[in-house]
Amino acid sequence: MSAGLVAGQVRARALARNALGPERVRTIARSVSVQEAFAALSATPYGKTLPAEPGVDAAQHAVASSLLWHLRVLAGWLPRKGVTALRALAGWFELANIDGLLQRLEGRPAEEPYALGALKTAWPLLVDVPDTEALRERLAATPWGDPGAADPYGIRLFLRLSWAWRVSGIGGRAAEWAAGAAAVLVAGERFGAARELPEGAFGRAARLLGRAALDAPSLPEMAGRLDRHARWPFEGIDDAAGLWRAETRCWHRLEDDGKALLRGSAFDIGPIVGAVAVLAADARRIRAALEMAARGGGPGEAFDEVA
Repeated sequence: MSAGLVAGQVRARALARNALGPERVRTIARSVSVQEAFAALSATPYGKTLPAEPGVDAAQHAVASSLLWHLRVLAGWLPRKGVTALRALAGWFELANIDGLLQRLEGRPAEEPYALGALKTAWPLLVDVPDTEALRERLAATPWGDPGAADPYGIRLFLRLSWAWRVSGIGGRAAEWAAGAAAVLVAGERFGAARELPEGAFGRAARLLGRAALDAPSLPEMAGRLDRHARWPFEGIDDAAGLWRAETRCWHRLEDDGKALLRGSAFDIGPIVGAVAVLAADARRIRAALEMAARGGGPGEAFDEVA
């Protein structure tokens, strides 16, 4: 094992200790205002990136930015293989930037793009596109691939499935996370929103999940046709009304697997992937807590249902 990978494992485990964990975040979720939640969060490792004025959108963006900063720091310790895996996992941030770009092209306000640093895949090539047709053309020349259409919905859906495909290339538990999350996304589109997948998105999904699952006429039949590595989020879920539980299950497994990878002693990128999983789940939980605080807080049980 290279010295860079050893250093990366050490750094990953140190960074993972910045996660607040469910109990501390539950306290933030009970806050009766964003201001109260903001004050509690300011005393944590996330406080360094919080904006000067409390506001739920800005605070949520800052929490995600803190996660991205940790990943960029971690990338600086890793050999090429580790950076490649980290870049795939960090694809969510480039997705968020592209979502914002699409909003601006549609004439709607959008949050500030995330500073990707060495974890960028295509953002510098995309940032100045004049329209969605140009965006599609430029994406086709990047690892994201050709969305197959220039409409914003098709681009967004394709990119999420393309991200899952890239994460699946890491292998191991990451491949199972990607397959399960992609299956939940597809199920939500087909059986929740009653929308068939556009051609580009269908192609990406078929590579991950198999065409037979995508042709299934119902959610139970789709789950039954999935490989066991993609079927796991749907246990006990028979209709679209339960898909929110499948999504929550994806996040819980991500965090549980991440902790297991951090405890492992293998001389590979497992602890690095585990640290990203734990920190991502923590950031998602904090963002949910801020949203709950903005609505006046609530009991811990209500927060646990969604986080």
